[in-house]
Amino acid sequence: MKSFLSPITGLWLRLRLNEVGPLLSLAACGFFAWAFIELADEVFEGETHAFDSEILMALRNPQDIANPLGPSWLEEAARDFTGLGGYAILTLLTAAAVVYLLMAGKRAAALLVLISVVGGALLSTGLKIGFERPRPDLVPHATRVYTASFPSGHAMLSAITYLTLGALLARVEKSRRISAFIMGLAIVMTLLVGASRVYLGVHWPSDVLAGWSVGAAWASLCWFVALQLQRRGQVEKPGETTAMPDTKQV
Repeated sequence: MKSFLSPITGLWLRLRLNEVGPLLSLAACGFFAWAFIELADEVFEGETHAFDSEILMALRNPQDIANPLGPSWLEEAARDFTGLGGYAILTLLTAAAVVYLLMAGKRAAALLVLISVVGGALLSTGLKIGFERPRPDLVPHATRVYTASFPSGHAMLSAITYLTLGALLARVEKSRRISAFIMGLAIVMTLLVGASRVYLGVHWPSDVLAGWSVGAAWASLCWFVALQLQRRGQVEKPGETTAMPDTKQV
């Protein structure tokens, strides 16, 4: 009896996940988009200035505000963490993921990853130009910056890239513990990148919170689209590859 019910139970769970997955991703998109809009409104009205200033000053050495609080190795570690959200690293990571998916025969998945990251980068640039918030001037910057402050591009693009790739890897992994580890690692890396931007004094805390919010919203929206296309058979399912033409001569 147990052996007979196991396949039925597994099928029922898969059907439930197929139904719940799109709803959860769409709900997450709506929640994080709402959080960004609310935060952007507060920033535009200047309501976050006191909070931002207090956090930035709390992370600085009272005797020398040019130096972040803590030992010198912590500042170096923060620079390393912030580099994980840089354009060069994220571009290299995205290119490697796209090439891997193409080699595995998952062309549609590769295209989705590329659209997700490139679209997120364009969205980040557009938001920065639209808000044109100056960088923090309370403390000296511990690393170079070239763009506007709101939202944090490092926080936003790291959320998009790591969460998208993490969800993709977690979906093809059969073990739930390993899937949870992959997603947990993606979230931790995203948090470390954003926190390092505040610690180094190059972003207001509200910039990072906004970057996380809009990045998570964009990643959730892209994942919702991926699930919908997968249900229609336009995107490969986990473990499925695109059929390649046989070039051998008979």
